[in-house]
Amino acid sequence: MTGAPASATGGSGATPVRGGKLGTAAVNQASLWNIANILTMIRLLLVPGFVMLLLADGGYDPAWRSFAWAAFAVAMITDLFDGHLARTYNLVTDFGKIADPIADKAIMGAALICLSWLGDLPWWITGVILFRELGITLMRFWVIRHAVIPASRGGKMKTLAQGTAVGMYVLALTGPLATFRFWVMMVAVVLTVVTGLDYVRQAVVARRKGLAAERVAALDAVALAMDPAAEAPVAAPAVAASTAAPAVAPTVGVPSAAPTAAAGNAGVDAAAVSGGEPLPGAVVGDPAEAER
Repeated sequence: MTGAPASATGGSGATPVRGGKLGTAAVNQASLWNIANILTMIRLLLVPGFVMLLLADGGYDPAWRSFAWAAFAVAMITDLFDGHLARTYNLVTDFGKIADPIADKAIMGAALICLSWLGDLPWWITGVILFRELGITLMRFWVIRHAVIPASRGGKMKTLAQGTAVGMYVLALTGPLATFRFWVMMVAVVLTVVTGLDYVRQAVVARRKGLAAERVAALDAVALAMDPAAEAPVAAPAVAASTAAPAVAPTVGVPSAAPTAAAGNAGVDAAAVSGGEPLPGAVVGDPAEAER
């Protein structure tokens, strides 16, 4: 519907079934210009526009604040859809892995800093939230070699609470709603701290397990290098069977070559003694003839 070629959206040109998922051939060709990455780019482009709208006319015009809230809401909605589309249709790319968290932190960080600069939000709240988000981002790189920690239910609740609270602060609310948004922000701060500590715990445990597994693998490699025959018992039976195969005993009832040759020689000697005529009962040629 956008007029973009199939390759630009990560597909192969096949029309997806309504309500279904793309086929294997389509999802395996995810490119940079797929729908999930496009939504992430839109969210990145919304950041400067959101800041301009929020700070327009001194930052206290209700109309401009409403436009800023609309831009913030669109950014939050695209954050929900781009990840869902990437996982559902296998549109995960290296660009998306890097750009998606950057876009999330950029829109949230810009909103918090602008609100604190305008005096609407205490700086300590902005500091706590940004410290947690940046710290967890760095910790992901610290443990990514050992494990990938999935998003927990608490983390999703934290994101929802932060988005709701910041959105309410962007709007020029007064009276009871202004008081209510403060308590919503307190809930977001508590969830931010609790989920951050839980993530640190999971990251430390995952890193310890990863290091322990690496040590075990290193010890196994050293042991194998010192004793290369450690894997020999697996192939030994096959080798023994192949080497013993030629030394098979002759089958019962089948005469061997040696008796046949001896019998033939005996027949020749007997013929020589009798003047060229075989002796009675002498074995000449095939021993079976003697049996008849």
